[in-house]
Amino acid sequence: MAESKGALIAKSVQKHAGRAKEKLLQNLGKVDRTLDDIFEEHLQNFNRQHQTATRLQKEFNNYIRCIRAVQTASKSLMEAITEVYESGWSGHDLLYVQAQNMEMLWQDFSHKLGDQVLIPLNTYTNQFPEVRKKIEKRGRKLVDYDGQRHSFQNLQANAAKRRDDVKVTKGREQLEEAKRTYEILNSELHDELPALYDSRVLFFVNNLQTLFSAEQLFHSESSKVYAELEAITDKLAMDSQRGSYKKPSIKALPATNGNAASPTNTVQTPSPALNGDSPPSTPASPSPAPSSPGGDVSPAPADQLPAPRTPEPAPPARRDPSSPPVTPAAPPDDKKVEELYDIPVGSPGAVPKLNNNEEARQQDDTHNDTTDKKETDKLNQTPKTEEVYDIPVGATLAGLPAGTLYRVRATYRYTREDCDELSFEVGDIIRVVEYDDPDEQEEGWLMGIKESTNEKGMFPANFTRPI
Repeated sequence: MAESKGALIAKSVQKHAGRAKEKLLQNLGKVDRTLDDIFEEHLQNFNRQHQTATRLQKEFNNYIRCIRAVQTASKSLMEAITEVYESGWSGHDLLYVQAQNMEMLWQDFSHKLGDQVLIPLNTYTNQFPEVRKKIEKRGRKLVDYDGQRHSFQNLQANAAKRRDDVKVTKGREQLEEAKRTYEILNSELHDELPALYDSRVLFFVNNLQTLFSAEQLFHSESSKVYAELEAITDKLAMDSQRGSYKKPSIKALPATNGNAASPTNTVQTPSPALNGDSPPSTPASPSPAPSSPGGDVSPAPADQLPAPRTPEPAPPARRDPSSPPVTPAAPPDDKKVEELYDIPVGSPGAVPKLNNNEEARQQDDTHNDTTDKKETDKLNQTPKTEEVYDIPVGATLAGLPAGTLYRVRATYRYTREDCDELSFEVGDIIRVVEYDDPDEQEEGWLMGIKESTNEKGMFPANFTRPI
């Protein structure tokens, strides 16, 4: 067994040495080689076909890996969107359904690319290595054939001198065997290579049609899903503009009586609101009349008793926003104020009673200085049309553009209800300017320009605060 194995190794080494010697002689031009131009053309076509198929397989493998990565990313994105999209918003259930449809489309698309495109492409490219081995074997057998042919020619030349017919006969048999082996492989490749080269057209037609059809179907169906998702978000935007998802405003609670409002039963005089940042306080109930020295309570005259409390002032005439609070209307005339808050003369310890936008008036005709102060306070707090453009306390006046009185920041969102009004969001900056026509001035409204869009229009002052 060892001898036979060694004999095989020796025979293999002898073959390799003989082929190497033959190739060297052929390259040096000392011996000729068998040429086959038709086979060489088939070989060039095969090499080109093999290169293109290998590149296509490499690029498509990379493409399908990217498709699967995008599939995973799309699934994670849709899961995040369905979690972010609140259950109370319109189309929540439909959004979840469309997200599931999108995941199914990705799965179907990925499976089609793998089963109907990638697997046939791998089968197509796997045949090239087998054909390549056959071509290399044919090359070796061609070298063996040329070597036997040259050896036989040498034997014939020497046999004519030595008359050695045995060697010539053996050499002829070896030559015939090498020629037969070579011609069998050569004939098979002459049939296989053209057939393989011609098969490329039908393969690429089927493979590319499957690829493009899968792409077209996926993108067509996914576009419908995204159209539905866009419609859902459009509906959400419309509902949001109508205020369907606006947080309910907290309205001011009615004030309690004087005993619950303050332990000392004393009413504090509020400062007038500059731009309606806070609703006016409800007037406190009047203090009881003091006792007489004898311990009996003397009732106040009928004309000096406080009149019933007037209802809360109406909002500006233009509209009645549901929230936030609006600027109160103009106060009643001086006569009604005096009747409402008239205080008995000589009542010790009487506390002035306050209205929303008016100061309390004391009824003590015996002290002239008190009367003068009361009249002065009345003049200072009586609203006038010119006070629409009074600069609020704390407003910054430095560095303002020309024509700007001061600037305000929106504290509430407001949507205009008329073409000459201004819409804004919370936090928007508005430059307050003068009215083009002074007759258009309205109580509780200002004229302004929104800095972000340069839109100009009227807006309720109590929706903003000065900055």
